[in-house]
Amino acid sequence: MDIASLVLGIVSLILGFIPFCGSIAFIPAVVGLILGIVSLVQKSKTQSPKGMAIAGIILNALAILIILFWLLVMVASSVSA
Repeated sequence: MDIASLVLGIVSLILGFIPFCGSIAFIPAVVGLILGIVSLVQKSKTQSPKGMAIAGIILNALAILIILFWLLVMVASSVSA
């Protein structure tokens, strides 16, 4: 699950930088964040390496923040126009 979280984080982060594709990338970013958290909890119980799960959580959280930023910019520009 940590690999899936990492891949979804990378894809969501790349799509999140494109202003109108951010809405498409929001769902995979949330799914990747959930997968990363579940993987981190499972790896904590078995004392396995947690690096990929943590990287997936960070990438997905960053992608969500960037997507929300672009959404805020689009709403602000539509209100002011």
